Amino acid sequence: MGVRMNGTEQDFVHRINVKEETAFHDLFTRFRNYLVLFAMRRLGQLEVAEDIVQETFITVWENKKTFNSYQGLKAYLYELVQNKCTNYLKHKQVEDKYASYVKTTSEETGEDYNLMQEEIYRELYVAVRELPEKCQKVFGLHLEGKKNDEIAEILGISVLTVKSHKQNAIHILKEKMGNLFLLYAYICEM
Repeated sequence: MGVRMNGTEQDFVHRINVKEETAFHDLFTRFRNYLVLFAMRRLGQLEVAEDIVQETFITVWENKKTFNSYQGLKAYLYELVQNKCTNYLKHKQVEDKYASYVKTTSEETGEDYNLMQEEIYRELYVAVRELPEKCQKVFGLHLEGKKNDEIAEILGISVLTVKSHKQNAIHILKEKMGNLFLLYAYICEM
């Protein structure tokens, strides 16, 4: 017998299918911690695992997919997290290779590297100014070195909202800046 939430499983799945907010809140409350642990086992990084789980719930909310059963919904959540973890690890591997290449070529040409770094920062700040207002505020504070909880306190919003705005900003910046955003991420880790 499965876990029951707010009535029967069938009723719960129906409420998810019709995008009822309280059902999604229940879904989030019920599965968030389990999914974060699941992602942590694959990634070894709590903040990344939390971000992936957040993305997963956003995907379920925005997706037009309907579910036939509670077990199907549960399996879909875990499969989404698994796929997002795999994609993250593949992307990270590509980033690391690219960053390694940039580092070796930049060591050979230090002056060019400084010019490139200045250009990346200039492009980044131009792109940040084009973000939606809330994303811009959150990402601006992030660029100042503020942690998620500090940003949440400064702006009077939840840490979850900060993460959501930050992810939105990163997604938009990656689209606008392409490889320059990857270089910015690399420079920040140095």
